[in-house]
Amino acid sequence: MAGLTLQNVVKQYGTHPILHGIDLAVKNGEFVVLVGPSGCGKSTLLRIIAGLEPTTNGQILIGNEDVTGLQPGDRGIAMVFQSYALYPHMTVRKNLSFGLENLSLSKQQIDSKVSEAARMLAIEPLLERHPKQLSGGQRQRVAIGRAIVRDPKIFLFDEPLSNLDAALRVQTRGEISRLHKRLGATMVYVTHDQIEAMTMADRIAVLNGGNLEQFGAPLELFEFPANRFVAGFIGSPQMNFYNGSIRAVEAEKVTVFVDGLGLIQAPVSGASAVVGDKVALGIRPNHFHLLPQASDAHQMVRFRVSYAESVGTETYVYGQIEGNDTATVAHLPDHVPVAAKDVIEFGVEPACFHLFHGESGLSFAKRRADGSIIAPRKK
Repeated sequence: MAGLTLQNVVKQYGTHPILHGIDLAVKNGEFVVLVGPSGCGKSTLLRIIAGLEPTTNGQILIGNEDVTGLQPGDRGIAMVFQSYALYPHMTVRKNLSFGLENLSLSKQQIDSKVSEAARMLAIEPLLERHPKQLSGGQRQRVAIGRAIVRDPKIFLFDEPLSNLDAALRVQTRGEISRLHKRLGATMVYVTHDQIEAMTMADRIAVLNGGNLEQFGAPLELFEFPANRFVAGFIGSPQMNFYNGSIRAVEAEKVTVFVDGLGLIQAPVSGASAVVGDKVALGIRPNHFHLLPQASDAHQMVRFRVSYAESVGTETYVYGQIEGNDTATVAHLPDHVPVAAKDVIEFGVEPACFHLFHGESGLSFAKRRADGSIIAPRKK
């Protein structure tokens, strides 16, 4: 196993830029997820790491070795594709062993590797079947097994669960997470699904338009997003945003006026705040609390319901804060009986507010629970 370092990786197709100088350091044994919307460059970056696409500029290091100019087979990587890419005319056993037969390994060594991979993935009863006799989840496990038998330095996954149904996705991502812990392997995993990213990753790299917006632990990105894009992308349902303007500035507090909310005191650093500047106030859906659960410390708002969705264990309420035409969603635990045109009183704790510069979208620096300050990177 080995770590992975990307240094100023740039990719262009002709004059069309795809990646704008990506710097990323993946630790040995770490599970890193590349996430972002369609077209952000995450799959292109994975293919560059694999050697399936050349870089326009920059370096790729696996361990301490510069592999930028090496062919895919010489990089010590194994890749699991979205489409499984199994040989339909071969049995599962043959699919697993085929890539090893050109590596000058003995039959005993090959059989041992195949048996161990099959045991890990619980596919031993399937070894004599052909792919057409397998379910989608079983095919994906065979594809992962074909990567395992190669003992790669790094595993690469390109949206491996997107062809599976919802229940099977949950099961298979658990299997991949357990496999990572068992192998202690370095894994880089691409997905557009931020729930997969949040539940599987040691660290997440959020890409947007070919730029690396933020790289950190899942909860770090959720609680301390570097900018409005990350705040809106990480978390489901996404964060609510309300336009406002700065009315007063203190060292550890910025007072903002927002229609329907009035004067809001956001507990963020005032170092980059200027009275009169436009800002966006962010509130996550789960930070709306029903009265009387809300305390006197909460900011009170009146919320007019457009419609609600209850799934028994939780309720999503859609509507608008009175006095503000911004569409808003509130996420409430348990079943809450609400109907269209109801008016609900919510409380929101100021400590949960996020504040973003109106022009750049960068987050105002915020203090963690341990007292340290997180400041967003400069664009």
